[in-house]
Amino acid sequence: MAGLYIHIPFCKRRCRYCDFFSTTLLERREEYVQAILNEICLRRDEASEPVRTIYIGGGTPSLLTAEQVQKILQTIGTDEKEEVTMEANPGDLTPEYLRAIREAGIQRLSIGIQSFNDKLLELLGRRHNAAQALEAVKMARNAGFNNISIDLMYALPTQDMALWQKDIEQALQLGVQHISSYGLMYEEGTPLTALRDNNQLTPVDDDTENMMYDYLCHQLKQAGFVHYEVSNFALPGYEAKHNSSYWNGTPYIGIGAGAHSFVGNVRSWNPSNLEVYVRGIMAQDLQRESEQLTKKDIYNERIMLGLRTCRGLSIDETPIKPRQNPDKNTRQIRDRYETITRLCDEGLLRQTDDRRIVATQEGLHVLNRIITELMIE
Repeated sequence: MAGLYIHIPFCKRRCRYCDFFSTTLLERREEYVQAILNEICLRRDEASEPVRTIYIGGGTPSLLTAEQVQKILQTIGTDEKEEVTMEANPGDLTPEYLRAIREAGIQRLSIGIQSFNDKLLELLGRRHNAAQALEAVKMARNAGFNNISIDLMYALPTQDMALWQKDIEQALQLGVQHISSYGLMYEEGTPLTALRDNNQLTPVDDDTENMMYDYLCHQLKQAGFVHYEVSNFALPGYEAKHNSSYWNGTPYIGIGAGAHSFVGNVRSWNPSNLEVYVRGIMAQDLQRESEQLTKKDIYNERIMLGLRTCRGLSIDETPIKPRQNPDKNTRQIRDRYETITRLCDEGLLRQTDDRRIVATQEGLHVLNRIITELMIE
């Protein structure tokens, strides 16, 4: 199956940690939605296989009206879709809005809570509070949603283990089916990074961040969640089908400004500029950039994405084979097995009975290092 991603870049204000493409030009929403509808029609036959999942992300998709969401889904068509997800900000949700988007075809809701602590939410620049987060999940359930995901963040400035434990306890009390959780990343050009660089806040140290992650994994496992990807946990049967396509190398089409696509070993992306995107679509002359992945690129991505998942990577997958230099290929295979053996001895990888390698809990702390060691230069 293929996936379809729709990027909605609008935000009432930017969060202080976010470096995704976004804009506060809310008055251009209707114009943008029309451009999206046009792009969907222009690229309808681009996927190499049937589209089975839809993900509306952002930005803040819940800033669209229910009617605009309905237009998008009607243009795509939701028949035979296995999963239709929409991201939402807790402060945007009302019972009426939730019922309307569910009737429009949204099956799964991803609510960006991040924390249940008002001081931490203010620090992040979020525009909702803890009470609104709790109410949002309750309203979603009452509106008929039975597949709800929430986002949580850890390793936040001033956040200690006690605060993190309270967030996890509160999340589990909500009875949601899926939790995505990420450690704070200080991205270049964001306000939080500027505060860090000016010594106006102190980042959480690595040991505490690792303790927070380990506690998260343990508590969610105890609650019956499957840890199916580094940052994602689901009750059995509620794993995100669309997001799993990214990690499994499944083709996907990205619609909207700044959206990325991956089809047939070609990665392409739309311009991250609202004006350029809308003008290009309306003129049927959108200037998308693209790159053809080499065999080495494909292999390295398989390493990177495979080790992020609970299934890990087949130990028998062989690296690329340069035709002109078979000796080099032999060395690569030998070195790769030696590296895997060493990482297993260090307790960072483990080998399964069906000859797959999976990162251990300790290995997840240094996953980037493991991936780098197994990649081909």
